[in-house]
Amino acid sequence: MGHISDTIRSLHARLPEGVGLVAVSKFHPVEALREAYGAGQRIFGESRVQELLEKAQQMPGDVRWHFIGHLQTNKARQLVGLAAMIESVDSERLLELIDRLSQERGVVTNVLMQVHVAAEETKFGFSPDELLGYFRNRRFENLRATHICGIMGMATNTDDTDRIRSDFRTIAQLRRQILDICPDLRGFDTVSMGMSDDFPIAIEEGSTLVRVGTAIFGHRQY
Repeated sequence: MGHISDTIRSLHARLPEGVGLVAVSKFHPVEALREAYGAGQRIFGESRVQELLEKAQQMPGDVRWHFIGHLQTNKARQLVGLAAMIESVDSERLLELIDRLSQERGVVTNVLMQVHVAAEETKFGFSPDELLGYFRNRRFENLRATHICGIMGMATNTDDTDRIRSDFRTIAQLRRQILDICPDLRGFDTVSMGMSDDFPIAIEEGSTLVRVGTAIFGHRQY
C-alpha cells in the first residue's frame, strides 16, 4: 500500500503554497486513511455521515474531517461539533439549522456555501444569483455560531477542458463578487474546487482547497 504514501507526498510537494488538500476517503477502508495520515495528511473528506462517524472513532484526534456530500437536515445534528468544516451547505434552511445546532452545542461550525455552475441538473447548490442575493441582503448577519469560510463547487463532468476552466473561473469570480458586495466579510477566503481529474486547472483558476480521492486511494471500494 506504499502507493498512497507516495501519492500524498508528491501531491503535497506539487501543490502551490496556500492550496490545501482534502483526501477524499469516502468508501475507502480505515487502513488506507491511516497510511495517508502516516504520510502527513490531516484533512479527510467524507460524504456520508455514518461513515464519517465510524472512521472518526478509529482515527487520531487531530484529523480534520470535511463533510463534502449532500447533507440531509436530519443528519446535521451528528456532524455539528465533529466536522472541522461542512463544505456542502446547499440551502439557507440547512445553514440556519447548522447555526442553531452549533449554538445549542456551544461550538462554531465552519462552512462553505456550495454553488452550482455545472451543466448537470443533479448537482446540489445555490445558483450564483441566489448566493449573491444572500450576501447582498446581508442575511449572514443572522448567523450566531457559524462561520462562512468561502465557497465550494464542481465543474461540469466533461472532457471539454474549456468548459471545466470556465466553470472554475465562474466559481472563483463569485467569491470576488461577494467580497465586493460585502468588503467587511472576514475569513471568506476558501475556494474549494478541483478533483482528481481537474485539480491542476482549478488551481490555475484560483482554488485554495482541492478534493482528491481516486488519485490517492484508487477507485472506490464499495
